[in-house]
Amino acid sequence: MTKESVGRGEQAGLETGALVTPMVRGLRLLEYIAQGGNTGNLSEVGRLIDVNRVTVTRLLATLEQEGMIERLPSGGHRVSLRFLALSATTLGHNDFMSVVRRYAQSICHSLGISVYYTVLDGADMVYLLREMPPAGLVSHITLGSRVTAWQLAPGKAVLASRSNDELNLMFGPSASKPIPDFDRWMQEIDTIRETGYVWSRSRLEKGINACAAAIKNADGDAVGALSVVGPEQIFIEDETLEAQAQKAVCEAARALSEIRCCDGSA
Repeated sequence: MTKESVGRGEQAGLETGALVTPMVRGLRLLEYIAQGGNTGNLSEVGRLIDVNRVTVTRLLATLEQEGMIERLPSGGHRVSLRFLALSATTLGHNDFMSVVRRYAQSICHSLGISVYYTVLDGADMVYLLREMPPAGLVSHITLGSRVTAWQLAPGKAVLASRSNDELNLMFGPSASKPIPDFDRWMQEIDTIRETGYVWSRSRLEKGINACAAAIKNADGDAVGALSVVGPEQIFIEDETLEAQAQKAVCEAARALSEIRCCDGSA
């Protein structure tokens, strides 16, 4: 980024006589970071955006406090999930997937478990995105995999947004491929509607647990699901992990739903 590019907004503002200098400085710095600028050298950053080193420090602290940027473990800063969410709200599906990936990466890195994003296609869930910890996960599920929705935690989370009549037509006794114990399955769906999440413990794949929550649009229809997945053993070894995983996936799904509600996506 050049000094000329970060200062171009000031010239337009001066013509109106309504320039708010602190805001201009903050926006310059935010633009610099969004374009991949390194904040490790405060003096250099200050030179580029026409402020002194102390002001750069204060602006960074303010942007971080307001959730627009976040610190990197290696030093410096990057734009935050909140900033990306605002961008995705305006720019549509491709940017939405970028935000989904950042949420998935955040959960994966903080908890050390795998995270998946899936969508419903007919009666199947399709796996579109995956983030895995270094240790990986022994699973037959890969990107692009299609699995019968009613069997999966993310599938149940998505299907819970459908009406009972729809579910009866899709999976009831008269359906072409009925669920073996439909009434019991519907009881589980009712519970998911109340809690907003669903756990699958060593069901689809022996020794693997998963928790999923639906991502909904403005009409309340589920457009996909986020799920956290890990070996059953790690949940046994760390008794706090289940609660952490459940909270993380529910909060992420809620935030992603807000984006979908704002951008009007189906």
